[in-house]
Amino acid sequence: MPHFNLAPGAAQQLDVDSFLTLCLNSGIMQTTVLTATIEPEYAGLRLDQALAQVFPEYSRERLKSWVMAGQCRVNGQDLRPRDKVVGGEEVVINAQLATETVWQGEDLPLNIIYEDKDLLVIDKPAGVVVHPAAGNYSGTLVNALLNYDPDLQHIPRAGIVHRLDKNTSGLLVVARSLPAHTSLVSQLQERSIKRVYSTLVHGTLVAGGTISQPLGRHPRDRKMMAVVSDGKEAITHYRILQKFAKHTFLQVELETGRTHQIRVHMAHIKHPIVGDNVYAKRIQHHFPRQALHATQLSLVHPRTGEELSWTSPLPQDIQTLIAHCQQL
Repeated sequence: MPHFNLAPGAAQQLDVDSFLTLCLNSGIMQTTVLTATIEPEYAGLRLDQALAQVFPEYSRERLKSWVMAGQCRVNGQDLRPRDKVVGGEEVVINAQLATETVWQGEDLPLNIIYEDKDLLVIDKPAGVVVHPAAGNYSGTLVNALLNYDPDLQHIPRAGIVHRLDKNTSGLLVVARSLPAHTSLVSQLQERSIKRVYSTLVHGTLVAGGTISQPLGRHPRDRKMMAVVSDGKEAITHYRILQKFAKHTFLQVELETGRTHQIRVHMAHIKHPIVGDNVYAKRIQHHFPRQALHATQLSLVHPRTGEELSWTSPLPQDIQTLIAHCQQL
């Protein structure tokens, strides 16, 4: 039997139905009802496979979890995910959307540059952590988002499908519904979301290029990433925007999205990002953060199918840095 603490020091045993009722009444869960008829063309598929075809806006794993939880009825009966369908079945899913996070909302500033019922696009300033974690349980972007839209508690990671480092500024998209989340994750996996960055690096490059080097945890410092032979595929494209005496201003486009990818790849080719005190430790920095800004974000709208694109101007600190480089 599950336990639910109703008051400090007092735990009461509840049966499953009572527990779910309490969760729903307390706002920990929400319910949405999905109905459909399984088309004859899906005859012979497993139930979870057929449901993924009927409800493409939800992931197969999430649909499977609803079936296993007894929240899916097929012609009024409970079936297993592996049971085969014959076509023509009536499906009713009473999907209970559990709270995905225990993070708290906080009244913090948000620079929202686009908003509809499916998406938020945020222009994140440098210095803001995206997700709460050890040492940063409050004051994060997620805390601000949950205060702005409490329903994001029902979306994995409060709707954030990609992240920016604390000291990287720029554009970031947030899903406001499970269908939008599924679509954005799929677009990221298919590498169809365009993410373009501007960065200032040490040294003068001769030409643009592509870095295709696998990334994984650093073999000695697990907080760092590194180019390692058994790492995950990582591809970064870059082109020169402007050359200076000792630095180069680049436009960088991610084909993959590994942790610290641009920072590690640029350090790997001996042109680390200005201000990066993790991957360019041997260089004396006079800039307080890595000079890296997410300038452009393009994607297909999860509901309308419209191609959307947003841009963010360089923040003042990087503009000032570039002006200084021009004078060297």
